[in-house]
Amino acid sequence: MHNTLNICIVDDDEIYKFTVVKTLESIDFDKKIEVFSDGEEAFSFLLDNIDNIEQLPDVILLDINMPVMDGFQFMEEYINIKPRVGKKITIYMVSSSVDSMDIEKAKGISEISDYIIKPIKRGELKAIITGLRDKGRI
Repeated sequence: MHNTLNICIVDDDEIYKFTVVKTLESIDFDKKIEVFSDGEEAFSFLLDNIDNIEQLPDVILLDINMPVMDGFQFMEEYINIKPRVGKKITIYMVSSSVDSMDIEKAKGISEISDYIIKPIKRGELKAIITGLRDKGRI
């Protein structure tokens, strides 16, 4: 168990990323926040740090619709490398899509913990952190 929570935000919306980072910064817990604009950037980061548990995220907030590599493509790649990842990563699909097909597809991927419709609220972020703390992850 460690005390710092590594959070990875993967989204192409600059305003959304800014507000989520500011909201996370306002919540009192030790954190390290990584921000990526598409799934390929985030996946490259995972590959580059696959043997460095301290750098790998504990939580990924993953958008669906992004250029280069979208959230579902990221999940396909992540599932392929998951056996090599030396820690449990909790992944939340966070999207503005209310399309039932997107929601069902996300719920059908066991590695996705939940589907959250944007904008993600401070209370939802606190609940995620509290849940991880209660499970002894932080």
